[in-house]
Amino acid sequence: MNRLQKALLEMSELDRLTAMDSPVHRLSPLAKLLVTIVYIVVTVSFGKYDLSRLVVMVLYPVLAFSLSGIPVSTCFYKLRIAIPLVIFVGLFNPLFDKAPLLHIGNVAVSGGVVSMLTLVLKGIFSLMASFILVATTPIDRICAALRKLHVPSMLVTLLLLTFRYAGVMMQEAAVMSDAYRLRAPGQKGVHISAWGSFTGQLLLRSMDRAERLYASMQLRGFRGEFDYAGPVPFTLRDAIFLIVCAAVFILFRTVDIAALIGGLFVR
Repeated sequence: MNRLQKALLEMSELDRLTAMDSPVHRLSPLAKLLVTIVYIVVTVSFGKYDLSRLVVMVLYPVLAFSLSGIPVSTCFYKLRIAIPLVIFVGLFNPLFDKAPLLHIGNVAVSGGVVSMLTLVLKGIFSLMASFILVATTPIDRICAALRKLHVPSMLVTLLLLTFRYAGVMMQEAAVMSDAYRLRAPGQKGVHISAWGSFTGQLLLRSMDRAERLYASMQLRGFRGEFDYAGPVPFTLRDAIFLIVCAAVFILFRTVDIAALIGGLFVR
């Protein structure tokens, strides 16, 4: 099994996660989408030195993973490529902000280190919240929720087709990779002299399959709307979930919960 086939298995694993049954899975896609948007907006609004106040925002994704039955380790494994990029973004902050901000014992911690940790946590928390949405909600229902928020149909359709097209391209790449290895036994990977033709053939084959995929969607009545995803009513439970989560996020943003908890133990 080559790497592309493993990647396809990982994509099918995401479909298995969305088919699970849990309190989080049963929530309305619209409610989960709105909560995720509010969570990300509140998370990124913290100041660059608000590390202690930001830490409490981890409670939402941790509780969501616990209630959904999806291990947190699965999230970090799926996002193993994106997380290093998030860390890299803040890696140079200590080089530009060297002024001491606080002291831990006799060790001075610069503002750059604090801002780097804050930026990294913002990115990781946002990725965790986004993953819990995608892992508990099929892509069709996420797109239907976006249309209910009046996101333009063209953008939503582009999102759906990009998601589908990625799988189509990987399938074609896996087939071509297997065919190449059969014609070049013992060779590791595709030789540099064949990269151009391999990429061109991959593009043509995947575009052809993508066109057939879109044509089949149109034959089944797809016109930019997502009624086929199945109606998921927005119930009182979903409204309570949305209001409570939004209120808690705003509370975490406006009140230093970490300082209040620390004050109970340190006099």
